[in-house]
Amino acid sequence: MKAYHSLSQIQADLQTGSVNCRQLVEHYLFVIGANTHLNAFLAVYDQEALRRADEIDRKVAQGTQGKLAGLVVGIKDVLCYRDHGAQASSRILRGFISQFTGTAVQRLLDADAIIIGRQNCDEFAMGSSNENSAFGPVFNAADPARVPGGSSGGSAVAVQAGMCLASLGSDTGGSVRQPAALCGIVGLKPTYSRISRYGLIAYASSFDTIGTLTRNVEDAARLLEVIAGEDEYDSTVSKRAVPAYSQHLSLDRKLKLAYIRETVESKVIDPEVRQRTFATLDFLRGEGHAVEAVDFPLLEHILPTYYILTTAEASSNLARFDGVKYGYRSVHAQDLESMYKKTRTEAFGEEVKRRIILGTFVLSADYYDAYYTKAQKVRRIIKEKTDEILSEYDFLVLPTTPTTAFRIGERSDDPLQMYLADVFSVQANVVGIPAISVPNGSDARGLPIGLQIMASNFREAELMAFAAYVLQKQAAVEA
Repeated sequence: MKAYHSLSQIQADLQTGSVNCRQLVEHYLFVIGANTHLNAFLAVYDQEALRRADEIDRKVAQGTQGKLAGLVVGIKDVLCYRDHGAQASSRILRGFISQFTGTAVQRLLDADAIIIGRQNCDEFAMGSSNENSAFGPVFNAADPARVPGGSSGGSAVAVQAGMCLASLGSDTGGSVRQPAALCGIVGLKPTYSRISRYGLIAYASSFDTIGTLTRNVEDAARLLEVIAGEDEYDSTVSKRAVPAYSQHLSLDRKLKLAYIRETVESKVIDPEVRQRTFATLDFLRGEGHAVEAVDFPLLEHILPTYYILTTAEASSNLARFDGVKYGYRSVHAQDLESMYKKTRTEAFGEEVKRRIILGTFVLSADYYDAYYTKAQKVRRIIKEKTDEILSEYDFLVLPTTPTTAFRIGERSDDPLQMYLADVFSVQANVVGIPAISVPNGSDARGLPIGLQIMASNFREAELMAFAAYVLQKQAAVEA
């Protein structure tokens, strides 16, 4: 079958009859079967997807199809889909079947997208490498000896390897953008509250954001305009109108861009990532855009602030998983207290237990003010400084990750080094602003490098227009 790189290509061929949805699904099922060694999918909805394809083909014939007809999409294993498994890649939710469908997933279905399966991720979305899953690690299609990034690693690899056209993931500290960068695709994290979190298994509720992984910016725009918007089931979601993002992807003016000096001068950044970032900045400057360095001395405080606050929220959110109502229950329990202790000890992975313990510590009476309260104050300061920069500049441009994909197991015994993989991506979550990662070439080993762009709240339309412009200019230079 012809290789499709965008939904617009698929829909054009659907209209001419040169392809139909059943053929698309059959193709993606074949690719999934040929790439099981990458461990991207936990469940494949093969027969269901084929039945839905037939249903949408009938709609296409009648001219009644939805906006996303022809889009074959996977969903990260933290998104609820009624009568389908939802385990957050954790042993503690073994056998759990969702009783409802989350808003973002339902809006995909309503627009005639086809959900082909449930994708592997770091347990409860806690991780930067997708090595923390109870179902084993996901492997990068560019080099299976290396990580795909996390926590939405399975979702990124599925798009990277052509197992589906797009994926829905979640981004709490870079979990969409970081794997997008390491897999050479586009990862969008919209403004916090732009998309309803109803049906998203919670990690850190004031940070969690549903995002998209696609092969191009246009598909990200088309997905966002479908799944974003007000929702009666989520009191924190924005009531702002949702623009037709895909109709506003052209850039018609010169921009004022900033890059954070401390990121490109950081000791943790790989020289090739630094070089590619500067090359793109120089190119943009040559195109007539103003590109200036800005200082952000708070950069070293962002990561600790993020981990104090997210682990505190995780400690609270994950308290509900105790073996009483659903999921795993220890067979070694002697009484109620031992059931709680043994269930959680046996079923949570090491990284999740580490974060729960840390979060419980910072919330304890003796340390609440010293850590949690102080981190909330620092979060406000970081937001004010970021907003100040974005009031003067159109966008912040920086690397998505400090390095390209590292080897499986390379950082497993060093949590600090693992956490540093998020050093450039957590700022957008701490502040709540939209950010996107786009491919920015590769290193000498052929491993993808990502470029991250951040914008002010609810400026997704301008953000995606600039991201599309960057990719278009890169393609023109390479041609």
